[in-house]
Amino acid sequence: MSQIVWQGSQSRIEKSAMYRFMQLQGFQNYNELYEWSINQRDFFWEALVDFCNIRFSKKPEMNLIEGADMVSDLWFPGAELNFAEHLLTCKGSRAAIIFRGEGNRRKEISFDQLRFQVASVAHHLKAIGLRRNDCVAAFLPNCPEAIIAMLACSSIGVIWSSCSPDFGVEGVVDRFGQIEPKLFLAVDGYSYNGKEIDTSSTVKSIVELIPSIKDTIIIPFLDEFPKHDTKNNIIYWSDLIKEKATLEFTSLPFDHPLYILFSSGTTGLPKCIVHGVGGTLLQHMKEHVLHYDIGMEDRLFYFTTCGWMMWNWMVTGLATGSTLVIYDGSPFYREGEILWDLAESEKISVFGVSAKYISAQEKAEIIPKNIANLSSIKTILSTGSPLAPESFDYVYRDIKSDIQLSSVSGGTDIISCFVSGNPILPVRRGELQCLGLGMAVEIYDDHGASVIEENGELVCTKSFPSMPIYFWNDTKNEKYHAAYFERYNGIWCQGDFAMITRSGGMVIHGRSDTVLNPGGVRIGTADIYSQVEKFDQVIESVVIGQNWDYDVRIILFLVLRDDEILTVKLKEKICDVIRKNTTPKHVPSKIIQVKEIPRTRSGKIVELAVKKAVQGEIIDNTSAIANPECLEYFKNLIELEEGK
Repeated sequence: MSQIVWQGSQSRIEKSAMYRFMQLQGFQNYNELYEWSINQRDFFWEALVDFCNIRFSKKPEMNLIEGADMVSDLWFPGAELNFAEHLLTCKGSRAAIIFRGEGNRRKEISFDQLRFQVASVAHHLKAIGLRRNDCVAAFLPNCPEAIIAMLACSSIGVIWSSCSPDFGVEGVVDRFGQIEPKLFLAVDGYSYNGKEIDTSSTVKSIVELIPSIKDTIIIPFLDEFPKHDTKNNIIYWSDLIKEKATLEFTSLPFDHPLYILFSSGTTGLPKCIVHGVGGTLLQHMKEHVLHYDIGMEDRLFYFTTCGWMMWNWMVTGLATGSTLVIYDGSPFYREGEILWDLAESEKISVFGVSAKYISAQEKAEIIPKNIANLSSIKTILSTGSPLAPESFDYVYRDIKSDIQLSSVSGGTDIISCFVSGNPILPVRRGELQCLGLGMAVEIYDDHGASVIEENGELVCTKSFPSMPIYFWNDTKNEKYHAAYFERYNGIWCQGDFAMITRSGGMVIHGRSDTVLNPGGVRIGTADIYSQVEKFDQVIESVVIGQNWDYDVRIILFLVLRDDEILTVKLKEKICDVIRKNTTPKHVPSKIIQVKEIPRTRSGKIVELAVKKAVQGEIIDNTSAIANPECLEYFKNLIELEEGK
C-alpha cells in the first residue's frame, strides 16, 4: 500500500461537506457511502439534489427509469430546470470573476455585475433571433466574456460550444462546421508569452467557410477601441452591455443540450459530444461541493483554455458561490512564476493545473514556496495525464506540506471525473484518492473479469447523469456505441489502463490505445514516464510500441535541455533506472533524442500520432495537434531501421 503523504486534520474533515453529507445519510466511512451511491443510485442522486439545493422548476416523475442498457436509462424524467439560474444565484458586490492576463491586466466582476451583463447579452441574443436548440460557437480565450456569453446562452436554452483562439482555420471548421452555429463569437487576438497574436484573418476565414453563421460578435481583446465594421453582420461586445434587461431563465428539460464538446480529433474528424443541462449540473456540483469542498469562501482557479472540458467544469464553480479566478496566457510567463504570483495576490484556495505543469515546474527547479505566500491554497488539483509519484514528492516538498493534492481522472466524454479527490481520505503517493460517488467504476482484466490490485481496463458498469445525451448527427447512436460500448457489451469502457488499489484509490498507467505490448506483456506508458522524469537532463518524453520482427519493441523519444546531448552513458542510466524500478520488459529497445514532441492544444502528448509517423502511416487530422510540424522528426529515422 502506498505511503500516506497527507491527511486532513479531524477539524478539517468534520467541517467538510463530504463529512456532513456522509453523516446525514447515516454512514460511518467513505467506503460505505460509496457502495450506497452505486447500489442505490436513485436515492443517492436525490440526496445530492437536496444537499446541493438543485432547484427544479418542474419536479421529476421519478429519479431513474432503467432501460435496456446504460444509454437507455432515463435520469429525472419530466424534470425541468435551468443551468444558468444555478450559477447566478448569488447577488451582491462580492467578486464573481477575477480575470488576470499577462502583464498587469486585471478585471474584476461582481455577482451583481455578472447578472446584469448576462441579462443584457441574453436580451440581445433573443433580439437577433436565437432560440432554444440553436448553436453558438465561440473562438475565445479564457476571459470573462466567454463565461458571460455561455451563461446568456444557457439561460435561454441555446447550445454552447467553444475552442481556444490558438486553433487554426481547419481545426475550427472541423469542429464548428459540423454543428452549424448561427452565431459566432471571436476575439481580435490574444496574448501569449509576451507576444500579441492577431486572429482577424483567421476569424474572417472561419466565417466564410461556415455558411450557417449569420452573425458574428467580436470581443476586442487586443484593441480596446476597435474601428467598427458596419458590414458583414458584425456586432461588438461593447454594444451588448448597454441596456438594462430582466434576467430570465427558460425552464428546460433535464436532458436539454447544454454543451457540445469535441474529442481530440487526432484519429479522425472530432466527435461532437453533447452534454445535458441536468446531468452536467448534478455531476459538477457533486464534485465541487463534496469531493473538493468548494464553497462561498473559496477562490477557484484552474489553468485551462476554452477548448478543454476543465473550462466547463471550472465555470460551474459559480454555483457554489465561490469566486472564479481565471487566467489567459502562458503558464510559464515570468520565468514560470506567474501562476504562483497569481495564487498569492488573488488568495486562491483551490489551485488546478495539469500534471505536465507540475512536472515542468520541477524540471525548471522552481520552488514555489520560496516565490510566493501560498498560505491561502488548501487544495491542488491535477489532471490531463497521470501524476507521477515524484510529482507528489515535489508538491509536498517544494510547494506546501499541508495541502490536499488531488490527482483526478475523467474526460471530455463525461465532462467530469470517474476518479476524484476526497477531503476526508488520506492522499497516498502516486495514487488518485477515490472512486467518485455514483460512479460504478471497476477494472476488467483481459477476460472481462473485475479485478483489484491488477492492471486492466477502466470501465463503468452502471449509468450516471453526466453521460453524453447523444453525439451530434448520430441519430442511431452508432458512433456513441462504438466509442464506449463495443469492447464490453453494455459496459462503458473509458479507454484507460489502470489499477484499483487495496486502499480504494487508483493508479492510472496511461491510455489503453497506447499500452505497450512487448512479448505479450501489457505495459502502461505512464510507468516509463515516471522513471524518465527523474532525470534532470530530460525536459519531456514520449514512448511508443513499434511493430518489429513479429513483436513489439519499446521506443523512447527524449527532448533534452539545450546544453544536453544523449550520450551512451545517459541511455544506460535511463535503462538502469527503468529496469530497477519497473521490470526488464519496460526497458526501451531504442532511446532517441528529438527536438520536440507533438501535443494536443490542451497539452496532452499525442502518442498515437508519433507511432503512426514512425511506422509510415497516414496521420489523420493534424489540425488537432498544436505543433504538427514536429511529426517530421519521427519519420524515416535511421536509428529505427536497424535491428536491436
